[in-house]
Formats: sequence, C-alpha cells, structure tokens
Amino acid sequence: MLDVLHLHRELVGIPSVSRSEGPIMDFVQAVFEGLGISVERLGNNLIATAGKGPKVLFDTHLDTVPITHAWTRDPFHVESVNGKVFGLGSNDAKASAAAMIATLERVHVEGGPCELTLILASMEEVNGEGTELCWKHLQEAGYQPVGVVVGEPTELNIGVSQKGLMILRLIAEGMACHSANADRLGAKNPVWDLAENITRLRGIDLGPEHPCLGKTTLQPTVLEGSKTHNQVPCEASCLLDLRTVPGLSHEELADRVEQAVSCKVERKSLRLQAVQCPPEAAIVQAALRARPASATFASPTMSDQAFFHGQDAIKCGPGVSARSHTGDEFVLESEILEAVDFYWNLLQEMAK
Repeated sequence: MLDVLHLHRELVGIPSVSRSEGPIMDFVQAVFEGLGISVERLGNNLIATAGKGPKVLFDTHLDTVPITHAWTRDPFHVESVNGKVFGLGSNDAKASAAAMIATLERVHVEGGPCELTLILASMEEVNGEGTELCWKHLQEAGYQPVGVVVGEPTELNIGVSQKGLMILRLIAEGMACHSANADRLGAKNPVWDLAENITRLRGIDLGPEHPCLGKTTLQPTVLEGSKTHNQVPCEASCLLDLRTVPGLSHEELADRVEQAVSCKVERKSLRLQAVQCPPEAAIVQAALRARPASATFASPTMSDQAFFHGQDAIKCGPGVSARSHTGDEFVLESEILEAVDFYWNLLQEMAK
C-alpha cells in the first residue's frame, strides 16, 4: 500500500504552478499505472477509476498559486517539522490529493465498497478549466455519480453550499487627448463617466438573501485608464467582482447592472454559478456519519465545486483554508492521515 505521507511529500516537491502541471501529472499517472489502476489523461488532467458499487466522484487539483515574497523557506524543499509539512501546495490542495489517491488505491485493492472515480485537475487556481473539461468528458460518456466530494482544505468540515462568481467589466468611452488641452477641446474624459457609473452601483438590488450564504456582493476591483498622467484616455474600464447566491441567475444579475448604468457592460464570466447541496442528500449524511465531529458550512470562496451545479456535491478535505496562498504554507501530517480514514469511511457509508 502507498505511504500517504511519503506520497504527499513527493507531490509537494514537484513544482506545479498553474499552467505548468505537466511534470506532476506525469508522476501521478505513473503511480496509477504502477498500481494497475485505470487512468485516462486529458491534457494535464487525470481521471482514474477503481472498484465496484455506487458511483462516487472525488475531485481535487494539483496546481498551485505562484510563489510570493512571503516565503522564508524554499517552497519546493519539503520539510516536516514536528508533524508540520511545509511547502507550496502542501495544504491547498496536495493534502487532499494524497488522501484521495490513497483512498482510490484501497478501493482498487479491496474492489469496493464503491466505484470511485478521481479527477486530478489542473488550472483550478486560475479558471477551473481542468475540472470543467473532465466533468464534461464524464457526462458525455453517460457518467452519473450518486455524490461528489471536492477536496479542498476545510478541516474535514462539510461545505454544502458555495457562492458563485461572475465578472463584469464596465467600459466608458471618451476622447483621447493631452490632459492640458482637454477642457479647451471639450474632450469627454471617460474616467469621470466611469466613476459616476461605479457609484450608481452602490445599493443596487442584487436579489434576495440566502439563508446560509447571505447576500450577493458586488465589488469594483481592477481599474484601467490612461497609461500616463498627461493623457486623457479614449476608454476607461473597471472589473466588477460579484459573489452570487441562489435566487437570481447570472444573466438576470447582469441585466440589473446594465439597467443601473449608462456605460457599456461586458459580460466576462457568467459560468460559475452558486451551488447548494440539500442537507438530506446521501453524500452529506454519509459524511456526517463518517465523522460525527464534522459540521456543515456555507463557503464564500470559489472552488471547483462550482462545476457540479445540480449535483449532490460537497467540499471537504484536510487542512485549514486560512493557510492557503500564504508564505510558509503547511499542513499537519495528522490531518492527512485523518482524511484517509474519513474518505474511506464515507465510501463505506455511501455503500450502505
């Protein structure tokens, strides 16, 4: 059987910043093939399957965010200090990946208790294209799981709902000219127009409050205008980050923003809908029985759980969310070992 802690250290030691996941996928593919586990590769993504019984899908990612200056250690020199494993991606989400791979191996050896399919995805930290591609591939093949588990650091608590994400871009147009000549020429400065339109969005009705996820939120984030101080730009724009809840569709929300402003609205991304797994769903109840200390929660942050809209999907894995994307990221060895037991117990509960 695999040594899950050794496997985890090997995964963390392979650099896999988003868009450079090839080497780590090569490594894991070789692991699966060496174990005799059926594996399919779609670009830099893997789909592996083992066992017989109710169909359960595990999904997690092997890419990481880039290195930051906050690191005081070599992020790829994996260190275990008093049970803490330091390294980029150790917590998010290679701890989940190692535990899920170990669980798949046990299913392969024992032949059950479920038919377990595992997606190991790329690109989660940038756009989620890896899981999106693999899930579409499985659906086109007629695959339908009875439950989905998305591996992210949740302290093994059970994320039953997650806010969606939509991105809009406000675009105001004007007349490019030297800033010293703008008033004399009567040039329209689009920055003034953009600022006015951003202000209009304060207090906009974004639909009803969700009992678990709260309200849809809207935040202006990236502003673009002239590249130099002495030029009035011909165009000024602002990205809007909306974290959405069930109630209004993304198309309806975009319509409301368009009605509130006088400038152009570009719909950059509407595909990441909010998700809600019913508390009575089999996967939720199985997870609670597998680990009675776990609690359900609503997640304000984005993950590949978004692609399982309409499925009974939970987000659950070892590690702590607050450690993600930080300098000197770490996970506890005990958290990984507990996750292996939890995932196995969950499958046993799903098979009952």
